[in-house]
Amino acid sequence: MQLEAIERRTTVDLVVDRLAQVIKDQKLAAGSRLPGEHELVEQLQVSRPVLREALARLQSLGLVDIQRGRGTFVGDANSLANCVRLLRSAVTISPQELLSYAELRSAIEVQAARQAAQKATADDIEALSSLLKQLDDEDLPYAEALEIDFRFHRKLLEISGNVLMQNLMEVIYEFVLTQMVRTTPTQRENQLGRRLHKDILRAVRDHNPDTAEHAMRKHMQAVIDRMAI
Repeated sequence: MQLEAIERRTTVDLVVDRLAQVIKDQKLAAGSRLPGEHELVEQLQVSRPVLREALARLQSLGLVDIQRGRGTFVGDANSLANCVRLLRSAVTISPQELLSYAELRSAIEVQAARQAAQKATADDIEALSSLLKQLDDEDLPYAEALEIDFRFHRKLLEISGNVLMQNLMEVIYEFVLTQMVRTTPTQRENQLGRRLHKDILRAVRDHNPDTAEHAMRKHMQAVIDRMAI
């Protein structure tokens, strides 16, 4: 008999689940203000860093809208409608399933980086550079950072010219974003991620496919290793 290991849940995971459930059960309308940070910390009995990471994840899923200086609100109707499936995945996909998708993503992206280094034009390199310049902002909202990060990887796939790989990445987009939510720290804490992205860009700019492949493989291995924690 082979039994699947019990999933380990962090306090952040539990806070995400609890707040998402409250929004759903109470049928909170888009734009409804959530309790302030101090009140949520008191009610949930968690630390401020844990609460902030949970809120950042919920923002990346579109469930909440964090407005600096104003507070935290329920996400708009369109965001809520579009994120229901993703939220369900973020809560229910097991670590082993996500790891399998991460390994599939790695195979696609390593090859894409190699082909991008062979085919990138000056305009392509400028587009990639522009995205990484945006990621250098340590105060970039979490949800925006995740979206820009994904756009960088999507651009590499576009440059590779392999339509099948592009389509496959779009098919597993939900799982890729869920994996990013679980493994990507805030911009301020993500120095390793930014450095690895710059290594990939440098190899593409130099039109060195071997170095680009190595840099992307190192990046994907870092993602896989983080998922195993």
